[in-house]
Amino acid sequence: MHKLLATIVCLSATGLAAAADLSVHISDVKTADGKVMVAVYGSAGDFLKSPVLAATTAADPAGKTIVLRDLPAGEYALAVYHDANGNGKMDKNMMGIPTEDYAFSNNAIGKFGPPTFDSAKITLAAAGSSTKISLK
Repeated sequence: MHKLLATIVCLSATGLAAAADLSVHISDVKTADGKVMVAVYGSAGDFLKSPVLAATTAADPAGKTIVLRDLPAGEYALAVYHDANGNGKMDKNMMGIPTEDYAFSNNAIGKFGPPTFDSAKITLAAAGSSTKISLK
């Protein structure tokens, strides 16, 4: 009995039972050129610096849904951009302003820069969640 209880405690502590899927619908992609890049951030300290997950999908003007699988339930903020020229990076002008379309979860908008983690954060339920993001 003690071995069974210890095994259950170990499995719970490693989080094996807490994975969820996040379905992200991306709209307002202007062209089918390039790819759409998605970065998922798990905390304010890591926001726009160190994603917990990154994914890409083909650009599609009709809209696209990408499913991010096996994330622990919790709070996340997403950053999305359309890498229209396929160079693998967010292009910016000389002043550092993005020249490719981008957006954040909650369609959050920052003042004189990107939004905060708190304004962009969404909650991923243990049963899974979905969100919509419109590129601008």
